[in-house]
Amino acid sequence: MQTYKNVKMNLENILSNHVKEAVKSNFNVALETVEFQATRKEFAGDITVVIFPMLRFVKGNPVQIGETIGNYLVEKVTDVKAFNVVKGFLNIEIGDFFYLNFFNIYKANETFGFVFPKAEEKAIMVEYSSPNTNKPLHLGHVRNNLLGYSVAEILKASGKKVYKTQIINDRGIHICKSMLAWKHYGKGETPESTGLKGDKLVGNYYVKFDQEYKKEIQDLIAKGSTEEQAKKEAPILLEAQHMLLKWEAGDEEVVSLWKKMNGWVYEGFNETYINLGVDFDTLYYESNTYLLGKEFVVEGLKSGVFIKEADGSVWCDLTEDGLDKKIVQRADGTAVYMTQDIGTAIHRIKDFPDVGGMVYTVGNEQDYHFQVLFLILKKLGFDWAKNLYHLSYGMVDLPSGKMKSREGTVVDADDLIADMSQTAEEISEELGKLDGYSVEEKKELYKTIGLGALKYYILKVDPKKRILFNPKESIDFQGNTGPFIQYTYARIQSILRKSELQTVIGTDVNGIALHLKEKELIKQIQLFPEVVQNAAENHSPALIANYTYDLVKEFNSFYQNVSILGADDPNEKVFRIQLSNMVANTIKNSFSLLGIQVPERM
Repeated sequence: MQTYKNVKMNLENILSNHVKEAVKSNFNVALETVEFQATRKEFAGDITVVIFPMLRFVKGNPVQIGETIGNYLVEKVTDVKAFNVVKGFLNIEIGDFFYLNFFNIYKANETFGFVFPKAEEKAIMVEYSSPNTNKPLHLGHVRNNLLGYSVAEILKASGKKVYKTQIINDRGIHICKSMLAWKHYGKGETPESTGLKGDKLVGNYYVKFDQEYKKEIQDLIAKGSTEEQAKKEAPILLEAQHMLLKWEAGDEEVVSLWKKMNGWVYEGFNETYINLGVDFDTLYYESNTYLLGKEFVVEGLKSGVFIKEADGSVWCDLTEDGLDKKIVQRADGTAVYMTQDIGTAIHRIKDFPDVGGMVYTVGNEQDYHFQVLFLILKKLGFDWAKNLYHLSYGMVDLPSGKMKSREGTVVDADDLIADMSQTAEEISEELGKLDGYSVEEKKELYKTIGLGALKYYILKVDPKKRILFNPKESIDFQGNTGPFIQYTYARIQSILRKSELQTVIGTDVNGIALHLKEKELIKQIQLFPEVVQNAAENHSPALIANYTYDLVKEFNSFYQNVSILGADDPNEKVFRIQLSNMVANTIKNSFSLLGIQVPERM
């Protein structure tokens, strides 16, 4: 990677100074700023100066002011070729030399747009996945993992040092329910004896618990209990609650069963993570962190951040900040989730002293929780608390409706990945795109296409928006889809295989007249570094996804209008091969930020 100064900004900086000189020379006015915008498609030009803000300082007709500035730029600035004025907008055409110069500098840079992290900058920790150990990962977890992983990669590409982490919710009543159901009904089943992944086996017993719990509720209601009483007094629930108390007391038998069943789940999770293509640098476990934070309750009481009520419970009053009162310790001295999250955040900074901020990838139902958490950490005086970000995202729905874990109606992540590969196979076979491939090559390609379709469909949507996921719609070789972009990349690779890329890649091309489609394509490539920075600042993979789609559309328009290998002029042929290669590298780089692979053939 290398530090890259944004070309668009450089152009704006150059023109800004010359526009200021033009205004000073012709109107004797010193402008502080010049406003630019993209030139509208219907007008000739590469960048537009907005004249209207100048009218506060320069008196006159905006069209005449634009004409005066335009003439000055054409005369004084080598890169300015021509201009036109439409009302109060000065549209400037930049000469081919500017674009060819940029192209010759960056065409062979395989990490164009990516930035080295600076040694002195603080790192960022990105938390995602964070599942419960009572069930396998499902479609909701898939969106969480894809978002968290992609944001981590985008932050790295923008020049940040990043740690990827998760906190595994491996304790509590939920895992006791699965443990108890296995103890009563499992008959010693294991992943090996059943052939099931460990997380699926444990998840089955979570569903089994719910089934038995509902039966007991109905029995109690039939015997005269109210529904509310029955839900609290069902024997199997009371037994699960007792099991949790025994776990907290360190009961050897319960802890041994807990370790065994969680071990099954971790193996299953790891297999899913590998299949999904995500990873982590460090793991935290709730069983190790749930007591953290209590020491900071004491500190908060001393500093006045927290207050103790008459019953002994401890609260943080946030009403002056527009929130409410939040409990941080129960009257019996036990911690709540907020206490645990406070302690875990502080503990992470102790573990990784170079971390100066954190990103929490958690669904939007927890928006308020993170508002409170971040505010409490600020009040406790932690400077890094100002750099905490909740990557809040909407739920994922299916055409069939919502998912419910305890009823076993979730879309399993492993099944979804397998189904996506199967759908990719069916559509590819229909289109006859893979003739001549071996069975193994096809299998690998189906997985690449299927996963690419899944990831792109989810990541192209703004994280805050709810998604209706349609697997069939996501695997389409036309439109704003992963397979469409993958197919374009493979098409470029086919062109490059037929070309003399290795012999021409180092050759600089100058003095050619750029076709409009070539110029538009270079302009789109120039945007990539800025898009990476914007995506990092906004924690939005959607900006990367939709940029890539726009780039691919520009390339396909170029491909349809300009002959690449059949160019009459040898210099034009060399240039177009090099340009195609740079587009392919940019697609590959942008898709790497989304965790999507690109196939060499398709």
